[in-house]
Order: sequence, then C-alpha cells, then structure tokens
Amino acid sequence: MEGVQENWILRPGRREDGPGLVRLIDEVYREYGDEADVEGYDRDLLDVEDAYRKEGGEFVVLEEDGEIVGAHATQPIDRKQGLLTFRRLYLPVRMRGTGAGKVLMDWAIEWSRKHEFVRVEFWSDTRFARAHRFFESYGFVRGGTREVQEGKLTFSEFHYGMDL
Repeated sequence: MEGVQENWILRPGRREDGPGLVRLIDEVYREYGDEADVEGYDRDLLDVEDAYRKEGGEFVVLEEDGEIVGAHATQPIDRKQGLLTFRRLYLPVRMRGTGAGKVLMDWAIEWSRKHEFVRVEFWSDTRFARAHRFFESYGFVRGGTREVQEGKLTFSEFHYGMDL
C-alpha cells in the first residue's frame, strides 16, 4: 500500500489488541484532559471483533515494530441506503504528519467502496482541529455540532459527511 513505511503493518484488529488500543486512545484523550472510559464510551475497544465485524464493519490497526500506533474503523449505519460511519481514527502525536493517517483513511475509503457504500458520515470532537483539516482535505464537508454526554465524558462534536 502506498505510503506504508517498511516497518508499518496494517492489519485487522483482534480482541487481544484491546489493551494496546486503550493505551493509544487514552494517550490521545489525555492531550485534551480526558481519559479512556472502558466502562462506557470506549468499551468497543475491548473487543473490536464483536463491536465492528459482527455488525458488518471492520476495524484495523497500524503497527510499528509490534506496537499499535494507529487505528481506524468502518461501521454500517444503513446498508439499504449505502450509509456508513467512520470511527476510531487515532494516532499518537509522534505519528501525525508521517503519512500514517493517509494510510488509514485510504484504507477506510477503499473498504467502503469495495463493500458498496455510497456515503460516509461521522462525528469528530470539536477540539481535533488538525484532524478536521485532514478530513476536509479528503473532501469531507463539515455540518452541524452536537453535545455528547457519555459516561464520564462531556464533549462537543462536528458532523462530517462525503459521498463516495
């Protein structure tokens, strides 16, 4: 895959990746004063096979030298309408700007088209300004805002959408 470094491996996520995924997501959340909540909002990380594949989606991890350094997921919303959402696109600070985000986003778009989805919509924390510029560079259009109260977390999100 273009943009993949020699020591990067993009592979399907597994149940046993849970601890590494929680570490990754927690690291990103802590940049913003939050922490992972595996009892609530982040419980899907403990078994990505059940949370994503069981529903017809996919979850991938990006490994570098055996460590999980990136993640991304697809999750159908309405198969009849060809609508799905993207979730869990996360990279630690040291991986941003390396092409890792492009590898993950290219995978998600390719997967979605291959599985005959025609539109993707997702929500993104309003504090992730760098990610928003990245999404918009792909052609995603920002829509409205919502407030989310999920377990210990309270945050605002922007809506993004794009026809595939």
